[in-house]
Amino acid sequence: MLTWKEEKTIPANIEKVWELFSDENLQRIMPNVVEHTPIEKKEGVVGSTYRQSYKEGRRIETYTVETLGYEDKENEKHLAIGFNLAKAFEIQTAFTLIKIDESKTRFIYEGSNKGINFLGKVMLKIAGDKNNNKVVQDFMDTVEKESLVNATS
Repeated sequence: MLTWKEEKTIPANIEKVWELFSDENLQRIMPNVVEHTPIEKKEGVVGSTYRQSYKEGRRIETYTVETLGYEDKENEKHLAIGFNLAKAFEIQTAFTLIKIDESKTRFIYEGSNKGINFLGKVMLKIAGDKNNNKVVQDFMDTVEKESLVNATS
C-alpha cells in the first residue's frame, strides 16, 4: 500500500482554492478526468456518488467516486473521496485547506492507494514511492498554479 501526506502553502485566498474542488472546476486541477457526473447527491454531501472517467493515454477507466468526508467552514475546508480503480486499486484521498490569512492557504493532500488483487499489489510495488511522490507533487503544483490563475480572475 502506498500512503502520502504532503503540505504546501498557496499564496491565494482559501475560497479561491476551494472553488477548484467544485464539480464545475474539477477538470482544471485534474485534466485527465474526462467525465464527472453526479449519480446521487446527498444532503450534507457525504455519501454522494459520482461517475468519473479518467483518461490515461488511449485508455479510459470509468469508476464510481464516493464522498467520504466534507466540511466547508470559513477557516477550514475538507473533502475526502474514495473509489476502486480497474478492480485492482482501492484509492482514498483527502484535501484539506486551512486559512492562514486572507491571501495564504495551507493545502494538505493525503491519501492511500491499496492493491486489492494480485495484479494491483504487483503494480504498486513496481510503481513504487518515487513515482507516486511525483504524481502527488505534480497535483499539488497544479492546484497552486490554478489557484493563482483563479486569484487574479
